[in-house]
Amino acid sequence: MVGTSSANPGGVSALRYAELQVTSHFSFLRGASSAEELFAQAHACGMEALGMVDRNSLAGIVRAHEAAKTTGIRLVVGCRLDLADGMSILVYPTDRAAYSRLCRLLSVGKKRGGKAKCVLHWNDVEAYAEGLVAVLVPDQADDLTALHLRRLRDAFPGCAHLALTLRRRPNDQMRLYDLSQMAQALGVPTVVTNDVLFHEPGQRMLQDVVTCIRHNVTIDQLGHRRERHADRYLKPAEKMQRLFSRYPEALARTIEIADRCRFSLDELKYQYPEERDDPTISPQEMLARLTWEGAEQRYPEGVPDSVRATLEHELRLIAKLEYAPYFLTVNSIVRFARSQDILCQGRGSAANSAVCYVLGITSIDPGRNDLLFERFVSEERREPPDIDVDFEHERREIVMQWIFETYGRSHAALCSTVIRYRTKGALRDVGKALGLTEDLIKALSSQVWGWSEEGVTDEQVKDMNLNLGDRRLRLALDLARQLMGAPRHLSQHPGGFVLTHDRLDDLVPIEPAAMADRQVIEW
Repeated sequence: MVGTSSANPGGVSALRYAELQVTSHFSFLRGASSAEELFAQAHACGMEALGMVDRNSLAGIVRAHEAAKTTGIRLVVGCRLDLADGMSILVYPTDRAAYSRLCRLLSVGKKRGGKAKCVLHWNDVEAYAEGLVAVLVPDQADDLTALHLRRLRDAFPGCAHLALTLRRRPNDQMRLYDLSQMAQALGVPTVVTNDVLFHEPGQRMLQDVVTCIRHNVTIDQLGHRRERHADRYLKPAEKMQRLFSRYPEALARTIEIADRCRFSLDELKYQYPEERDDPTISPQEMLARLTWEGAEQRYPEGVPDSVRATLEHELRLIAKLEYAPYFLTVNSIVRFARSQDILCQGRGSAANSAVCYVLGITSIDPGRNDLLFERFVSEERREPPDIDVDFEHERREIVMQWIFETYGRSHAALCSTVIRYRTKGALRDVGKALGLTEDLIKALSSQVWGWSEEGVTDEQVKDMNLNLGDRRLRLALDLARQLMGAPRHLSQHPGGFVLTHDRLDDLVPIEPAAMADRQVIEW
């Protein structure tokens, strides 16, 4: 049956369809639209759910989660697994435990593949299959696809599917028919997807350009590596029903899968690691003990009454907000650095904390300066404290490796940073993809200073005596503006760690950094 709803006035049935194969621009240099654009378009199409399946990655899933909240379109959390043997599978966690298994699976592949790569084999997928709904992405209805489908059926009992997707190639309808017949013979249900790479047809050219950038070729050299049809955008249910009118059950199954995969990122709860040298006392009691010991060392002639009152006030607020473990973490890192004679200094709003001063984290004496602790920790804001500590550049790696060793590599990793296209980078890569000469690209880039929202203006082009009527030049300028702000790749934060009590790869995939012995999360 076609997915319908009879809730409309007048008894007119409304078609229902959820697009379950959507690639965002966090499948770096492959997707051409942001999560915000994709979910806004899904809302305009009247969809109720959207499945985000970036390639071997969950890097963009937080932004998709936020876009889903903004638009009211439900996010179906997912991932496309491109295996080393060429097999591709869409997987969607049905619950929190299955999501953790997906994160661990991706971490396994990323550790094996190294920086920005993910190498997964079929036995890896089998080991982490529990709780995942899987959809095989086939090519032709041949013996290899049949083998993959049997494997999928056996590894995902009751949760295996085969995708039916138009390719706009000769004999496309016969290909879909053969695939559906194969799936029926093997007892695997089919599901319609559109394999979306951009949110609306106008993004097709940009998608071609990022494909050129990924392959490091010009548009004239791209050939068959170019996506072969312009249909890879979000379509409303009515249009999908017309395209797949022979497969109403496969259309309806998109809603069934979306309803089955109800996991939400809202279910993730961060747990700070326990921090105490003595397990018989609480973190707050440990912090209080260290605070008063530090106060005696800072004020050997006696703690001034005003400082004592400030310390008591801060400790009460820290206890109320349950931030003691965080202070203990920073204290232990600073204590280690100083034990190795590594220069370090806390800075920023933490300088308003008397507790940070007596612990030796900062150097602003509350006895000589008027401090405002609420600038640092506020009950009204309910924001975690932020203690920035600088370490001497030549020896900071010693501190970072100590953190990895102390907390364990399954509980500690650096944050990633998203390297996005700025004006010069966008002009350079788009110009190269469109075959502009190196001299022309350099000349255009020379007109840009810093971050420019507009890119190179028409006035600047005219001043350079360039012909704005040249279609390739005009296209390069327009596409460079579209590309600005898009993510190009992930890099590592210079020193921002995430530490957890439970396994970190239960929350987010971990991958090796470019530098030896470092690792980063995807967010």
